[in-house]
Amino acid sequence: MPRQFTVSPDGRRVLFLRTGSGSDPVGRLWQYEDGQERLLADPALLTGAGSEDVPEEERLRRERARERSTGVVGFATDGAARVAAFALSGALWAVRTDGGAPFAVPAAGPVVDPRPSPDGRHLAYVTGRCLHVVGLDGGEDDRQLARAEGPEISYGLADFTAAESMGRSRGYWWAPDSRGLLVARVDTSPMALRYLSDPADPSRPPQVIRYPSAGTANAEVSVHLLTLDGGRTEVSWDRAAYEYLVDAGWDAHGPFVAVQSRDQRVLRTLAVDPATGATEVRHERTDPAWVELVPGTPSRTAAGALVLPQDAGDTRHLTVDGHRVTPEGLQLREVLGIEGERVLFTASEDPMETHVWRYEPGAGCRRLSREPGVWTGAARGGTTVVTGSTSQGDQTHVIQDDGPEPRTSGSIASLAEQPMITPRSRHLSLGERELRACLYLPSGHRQGTKRLPVLLDPYGGPGMQLAVRARRWSGCVSQWFAEQGFAVLVTDGRGTPGRGPRWEKAVHGDQLWPALEDQVDAVRAAGERFPDLDLGRVAIRGWSFGGFLAAAAVLHRPDVFHAAVAGAPPTDQRMYDTHWKERFLGHPDEHPEHYARSSLAGNGHLLSRPLMLIHGLADDNVAVAHTLRFSAELLAAGRPHTVLPLPGATHLPADDAVNANLLRLQRDFLLDALPAAEADAAAR
Repeated sequence: MPRQFTVSPDGRRVLFLRTGSGSDPVGRLWQYEDGQERLLADPALLTGAGSEDVPEEERLRRERARERSTGVVGFATDGAARVAAFALSGALWAVRTDGGAPFAVPAAGPVVDPRPSPDGRHLAYVTGRCLHVVGLDGGEDDRQLARAEGPEISYGLADFTAAESMGRSRGYWWAPDSRGLLVARVDTSPMALRYLSDPADPSRPPQVIRYPSAGTANAEVSVHLLTLDGGRTEVSWDRAAYEYLVDAGWDAHGPFVAVQSRDQRVLRTLAVDPATGATEVRHERTDPAWVELVPGTPSRTAAGALVLPQDAGDTRHLTVDGHRVTPEGLQLREVLGIEGERVLFTASEDPMETHVWRYEPGAGCRRLSREPGVWTGAARGGTTVVTGSTSQGDQTHVIQDDGPEPRTSGSIASLAEQPMITPRSRHLSLGERELRACLYLPSGHRQGTKRLPVLLDPYGGPGMQLAVRARRWSGCVSQWFAEQGFAVLVTDGRGTPGRGPRWEKAVHGDQLWPALEDQVDAVRAAGERFPDLDLGRVAIRGWSFGGFLAAAAVLHRPDVFHAAVAGAPPTDQRMYDTHWKERFLGHPDEHPEHYARSSLAGNGHLLSRPLMLIHGLADDNVAVAHTLRFSAELLAAGRPHTVLPLPGATHLPADDAVNANLLRLQRDFLLDALPAAEADAAAR
């Protein structure tokens, strides 16, 4: 599928990435212009068809981003979008978008996150945790602007917490005049050590990583202003009070940073003096629970107006210069970009859909995506690219929005394979809380002919929705389980995004019981509406938070749930990372009851239903210790259960054959574990 769109300032060209097909994982760089696509960079022609050899920092960056493709997996351009830079197997490459072949640029070592300067004359990149700059045309030698002072120091990279929990994937930003950079320095030495071993290869030494478990020390993150002539100035703010660097940038009005307190109840936007590094508070957001981070904010218009979110009542508004510009009920999701005084953003009127909107002073807000689905986009120079998932599949449209009415001028093709099974979901609103849900039934099922076992297939946690009007991988999997004979119910309960601040923050202090209660209410309400659902045979499966929710269901509500499969479940909330877990549960030393209430650990003796635990042994996000410790607790309590370890697998297993067989194993386990149908039991 096409992704990562960059539109040129004149709106004539669109750069994007796309792999060769649904079974070809190699990313290639493309350009769309005048209705035609042109291949800019094909890794097979540049480095051959051999396996990739990427630096460790790049491997970790991809893991944080859940990146499964290879080849060109990211790129950056100069201000005019005339030069694009990317890394291949650690080598630095660039291509001029007005013609010519890609060319290698000499670098000091394996390259991570290369970015051209706005004027296109230089390339910055990270190698060996140090920040370098090299001339694009070879006329200027490679310069090391910031050298890592030790093995725990890095310049220009996002720390684990930022990349995993804040959504910030980058660690440096060019000045608009190309004469300097704003650079994050990360010191991981205060953090606790973790050791990831590979039991399948006992001769291999364990991998040593730094991980910020809830309540423990974070990495120390500072920001520095570096000039190409060797100058260096540290940005000054109260890092003891605001230890999280949420985001940063450098626009025509100067550099800025967004910093957050450890308890996440205060987020400040600071303007930075580029000469001295001194900072001035330009805005402060506060919340008694936590300040939700909205991607793309803070940012500024050409006139210097701050673009920020604001929670008011049960609506997350977009604000420009302190004024709300979106109506009540339209939930801001992300700011995609700013051009002049125009703001491109995504928002939801219906929580099952996300659309691309544009705000412009005097004209107000206009929705640019039309068909129901989940959309995002990019815009510049009067051209907007909207791309999204709909019930019919993925679509990408090029829209000219520089006139009175937007008009579609073309489309960019998706080369993704059509799924073998087409999801056919019924979109529901269930129970008193109007829980948004999707129900998948076997394609040959006729109402009233057979009662079906029920499978709940949720995620159910913060940051992700599954009950949407879009054909996604998760929906295809749910339909596949339906074709195996289940009625599959997918429900987004409290804590999931898209329904406003109150809905998201209903899980503050308790991440288990509201989420579990909503799954119980949903399946009961669905059973009342659809008599073919056999509530005497209810299973639940999930991964990550969904795995935690599945295991919690059979522990605490065996009266409703009769079997569960829990993949990569965080069983002990204290073992998860600081920013993500303290956001919802507070500091564990101050609120131990929140962690006890929201953990599976300590409740193993309650298990009375079949439970399968699945976990990747190389998972550096939800460590396999979560499953191993909980399994030991279950064994000590004499509670039978099944454990399936996945050697070499990280938080999301990447091997297609493994993933396919995992589905079959889960199906067989659940069908065997569920009680027999009433008719079968009567016959026996």
